[in-house]
Amino acid sequence: MEFAPVSPLFVGREAELSDLVHAAEVAEKGETQAVLVRGEAGVGKTRLVEELLRTLPPDRALAAVGGCIEVGGEGIPFAPFSAALRTLWHEQPDEVRAASAGQETLLARILPELDLAASVERPNDDVARLFELIARILERLASSRLVVLVIEDLHWADSSTRYLLGYLSRSRRLGRLLLVGTYRSDDIHRRHPLRPVLAEMDRLRSVRRIALRRFDRVEVTKQLTGLLGAPPEPNLLDEIFVRSDGNAFFVEELARAYRDHTAVGLDDLRDVLLERLEVLPETSQRIARVAAESGDVIGYPLLKAVVGLPEDELIEGLRAAVLAQILVSEPNGSEYRFRHSLVREAVSDSLLPGERALINRQYAEVMETDPSLARAGELAGRLAQHWYAADDDVKALRMSVGAADEARDRYAYADQLWLLERALQLWERVSEDVRADLPALRLPEGYPRRGHRPGHAGPGYLDLLATATVAARLGGDLDRAMRLTCDALEILAGKDEHHPSRAAWFWTRRAVLVQALNHGDGWKELQTAQALIDDLPSSVVHADVLAHVANWGAQHRPGRESRVAADRAVEYASQVGAEALELHARITRCWLGIETDVDGSCLAELYEVRQRAEKLGLVDIIGRVCLNLPSFLEGMGRSEEAIAEARHSIKTCRSLGLTDAEAWVHCNLSLSLFSVGRWPEAEAALDEAAAVAKSYKPRAAAVARRAYGLLVRGDVAEASDQLALARGLLGTEDLQPQFLVALAHFTMEIAARQGRIGEARAEFLRADAAGLTTGPIRYALPMLHVAAAIEADARQSTADTPSAEVLAAVRAAAARLTVVFPISRAFECLLRAELSRAEGADDPELWAAAVEAFEPMNRPYELAIALLGAGRALLANGSREEAADPLTRARQIATSLGAGLLLADVETLAQRVGAGTPSPTDVVASADRSDDAGADGLAAFGLTPRESEVLRLVARGYGNRRIAEVLYISQKTVSTHVSNILAKLGAASRTEATAIAHRRGLSLPE
Repeated sequence: MEFAPVSPLFVGREAELSDLVHAAEVAEKGETQAVLVRGEAGVGKTRLVEELLRTLPPDRALAAVGGCIEVGGEGIPFAPFSAALRTLWHEQPDEVRAASAGQETLLARILPELDLAASVERPNDDVARLFELIARILERLASSRLVVLVIEDLHWADSSTRYLLGYLSRSRRLGRLLLVGTYRSDDIHRRHPLRPVLAEMDRLRSVRRIALRRFDRVEVTKQLTGLLGAPPEPNLLDEIFVRSDGNAFFVEELARAYRDHTAVGLDDLRDVLLERLEVLPETSQRIARVAAESGDVIGYPLLKAVVGLPEDELIEGLRAAVLAQILVSEPNGSEYRFRHSLVREAVSDSLLPGERALINRQYAEVMETDPSLARAGELAGRLAQHWYAADDDVKALRMSVGAADEARDRYAYADQLWLLERALQLWERVSEDVRADLPALRLPEGYPRRGHRPGHAGPGYLDLLATATVAARLGGDLDRAMRLTCDALEILAGKDEHHPSRAAWFWTRRAVLVQALNHGDGWKELQTAQALIDDLPSSVVHADVLAHVANWGAQHRPGRESRVAADRAVEYASQVGAEALELHARITRCWLGIETDVDGSCLAELYEVRQRAEKLGLVDIIGRVCLNLPSFLEGMGRSEEAIAEARHSIKTCRSLGLTDAEAWVHCNLSLSLFSVGRWPEAEAALDEAAAVAKSYKPRAAAVARRAYGLLVRGDVAEASDQLALARGLLGTEDLQPQFLVALAHFTMEIAARQGRIGEARAEFLRADAAGLTTGPIRYALPMLHVAAAIEADARQSTADTPSAEVLAAVRAAAARLTVVFPISRAFECLLRAELSRAEGADDPELWAAAVEAFEPMNRPYELAIALLGAGRALLANGSREEAADPLTRARQIATSLGAGLLLADVETLAQRVGAGTPSPTDVVASADRSDDAGADGLAAFGLTPRESEVLRLVARGYGNRRIAEVLYISQKTVSTHVSNILAKLGAASRTEATAIAHRRGLSLPE
């Protein structure tokens, strides 16, 4: 895996960058501006400023950067201004020389390389003249261009630098000057000498402040994707996000450690992290060492009880630790935490083994004496943690089992898993009597509860394994869940006295995990489970297996047989009193009936299931309803309702700790947002999905949807790359129709757009042979429409002809579909119209019907496709005046959406119409415009040679990332070039820019 030392993706900070750009724009108009960027060390201040500098056009702006340097307790005098002026001298020597004429010896004070003052006595009272000279130089340079002067690390600034910065920020006559200063907010204590300067600058209207926060999970996901060259694995993302606390520098260091297979150590950072602690008084160091073993947050009463210091010493020690930014006070004022998790980790790692055990024993003892010292609901878990670290096996085992249910009640599945794994680890270290007296444990739904030996009130080893398996799955640690299941099955296979019901339960869990991990489709495991219980009396395990068999059928073979299996599972679960399993089976039954739910009975049942599950606290079932309900509503064409339900479901899943279910809901939300034309929000939802998804399928679904978004926007090459990534994530072992239909659809459209018509047809025929054209209807109809559109385009091409085989397959597949909802009828109208075009009879009435069907649907993209078809059909039939309105509307919608491919189709149609097309519309009239600019080529539009190169690659379908790689420039620079190209060509999108270039006869350089 390749590793970039700094992420090539500029992550987040869009609002902050916009503020900087705005300040630059104001400064460019002649009003001096100053911006102060603050944030903790490593948060990304320098990267933000670099992005600003990359956006500045080199022909209109001049930038100079200088940094303060700490030497001893005070920075080097004028160090940042010396560095910045050195840059300005090299860039514009004549202007600097002219501005400093007669005062060269004074300038040489901060530019020693001028070597003009070696024999000149330097008076000590010329600081004011030096300030004025520097201001004059900047004023001259800023008279004809924007000058950006960046001073970094102001927390190390010497007094001369501070005074000069204040002087320049107060000067209003300097012209087009933007001053940018950065400083570490965690270094600016109350008595820091920079504080008065900042306070003074705050009173000036020309000074802005920008505060940088840490990255959230979505932003860390993007940063890691840039660093590693691929989306991070969920477990790696979890580790780095938690350990870095969203600090960009720490993310980079942790990613590098992962790359170098030293993810646990980070030895290079340890000295840096502990540097501030080691200069503190011993009392403060002791407080930090004790606090490091408490976890993320420690209450003051608990800290006081464990440290054992007199209160005045404790307070003074805490004060020093807080001022040094080792600890920070929580808003409630009674708790403290480490500013960075990595600092806490480094402090904890520095403890001696005996020291760590002693501190943890002290924690456990004081909390047992006074339980109020622990947060509500966390006492048992804290005691388990501390007794385990104190090497007390008996107490650690007892507390671990007792705390597992507590963690589950908080939906803290990772904590529950940790506790249960500690219990499994300690099992053999304690006596049989200790095991027999363990606290009771709530066992998973469907798990057979018999089998305990007399005198054993608590759980057995297999019970711990079963509960840990479910905790691992709900927490998203699927690999660990699989290992626990394998351990259980190995134990069961080796027993003299078998427990087939328990084995069946574990085989059923294994079936689910095999699917989630792309190791298979899970059917073999379900068959094994069925065989184990076939001859056993009716039980809850039978109901569990039947419910999973029905769900498997719904996923892989939706149809009548699967519906019968779902009905049977519902009935059986009811008979044995397994209400949770009955609700699971009812969800499956709703899933199988939703596409023909004319009377809304399936939808009503799903709401009923959710209500009952919420009353019973059945987390798994609530999660299934959350991810299915928005999807069902979207399939019915009720997108706005789906959006509302998805947002509610996201909150629910997040509160219950159901990360994978939440990822699915984000994907469903993205689809509905896309449907109603809110495409930027749809992209943001996919970012959220990528940040929380744990298993392969929701990750694949998010990437596939991203591929389609890129495709319709016009970035075909990047869409192809993303689709390949989605296929890799989905694997080849558990191919479900609901995924395959969409993948086939996207593959066909990408191949066709890249001119690979044969591959597009082959993909469709493969999908048809696999039965993917028969459903689900919500996916099948759009795919059939695309297949017909490809053939229709082939008829209008001079290089190809329609495929009779494909068209026959499309018609046959469409005839097999049962269309119920208005949205499906609208797609059916679109399909009929496209088929008529493919067969040479482009019927305006069919297109008008499609437009009429989509008009009330709030589906702008499909409406625009229908409008384009209507305009094209009218033009083909000679109704040129009538074609103007639908084509104009199609262009307006495509432009507002950013639908580059659709806009290109409109432009292509306008080009084909040719001169003489009447014009009440820009679209049809665009073909009538003369090609005066064609003779002068790209230069007539003012495109620079570099912009011409970028446009050539845009025309090839390259995305910003690939263009950056080809031209060896940053993606931000590419974005700037593309923006300039669009502005100069008067284009609304990349695809329109390409179409305009071709239509005007502009030759794109090779």
